[in-house]
Amino acid sequence: MNARTVTLLDVARAAGVSKSTASDALQGSGRVAEATREHVREVAARLGYRPNSAARRLRRASTGAIGLHLPQTATRLDYYMNLAFGAVSRAQEEGLDVVLLAPATGAHGPLASRVDGLLVIDPEIGDPAVPGLLGAGIPVVTGERYLGSAPAPSGAVICDNSASLTALLDHVHGRGARRPALLAPADTSAWAAALHATAADWGRAHGVPVEVRTVSFAATAREAEQATLALLAAAPEIDAVICAPDGAAPGVLHAAATRDRVVGRDFYVAACVDGTATRSAGPPVTAVDLRPSAYGRACAELLCDILAERADPAAVRTHQWALEARASTLGGA
Repeated sequence: MNARTVTLLDVARAAGVSKSTASDALQGSGRVAEATREHVREVAARLGYRPNSAARRLRRASTGAIGLHLPQTATRLDYYMNLAFGAVSRAQEEGLDVVLLAPATGAHGPLASRVDGLLVIDPEIGDPAVPGLLGAGIPVVTGERYLGSAPAPSGAVICDNSASLTALLDHVHGRGARRPALLAPADTSAWAAALHATAADWGRAHGVPVEVRTVSFAATAREAEQATLALLAAAPEIDAVICAPDGAAPGVLHAAATRDRVVGRDFYVAACVDGTATRSAGPPVTAVDLRPSAYGRACAELLCDILAERADPAAVRTHQWALEARASTLGGA
């Protein structure tokens, strides 16, 4: 129980009573036998349970809103806008408004009194707002885990980003690529850290080193183009580039054309995030569809369930992705 915050449900299970009985026993209310009340209190003390003052406040009154925090560089990215729309749609079904938080928003004081809970998406080490948000004293759900030092969130919705990159590497390898490369942000988020670790693991397992170049979290197509040109200048044998940042893959296509590579035949391009840029590129780019709108809905749904006490506050749910193979790796096949 020390690995995370002990919840009322933990106490109820350990004491062998219902959640409502445990709540009544600890609050001194309800028709609970004195022996049961004392037993529940002893179990709570042993487990280190601390009453959630925010949850008690939410039971008395609700602000009718939740906060949404996105990465500082996310405002121009197709992925996060779709995610935000999904979160808003699910929250509205629960009768909740969504407040988009400014990057520098602190969580203490006014914010904690204006929203019932928080969604913190792709929290990055180095984002100065994140520790305060996680320590705001209200329920918090993160989209992907936080790798930094801060209070644990109430819950999380995660993707298997290792599996998705493995699928991309297996795909281009199966098409004939023997020297793949990855353009990925620094490993300051759970997503990026999984990509770096997976590239190394896949390379060791296949005896094929994956060349990794670090680009910014919200790399532009121009940045991806320059990184790809540098890769090909240093290692002309590279025959596949997987681009992680949303919307940057067309830059890889342009670099390949500059180097007279035929994309889909002797050079393969793929992306870790699907979107308008990958679908409308020439040729269309093979990508992982992370289903951002559904992901936003899933994050909002977990927070709604925690606020309504339909879910354990420490619940972790998974979100499914899909590989969309297109001409950038299939050529004329």
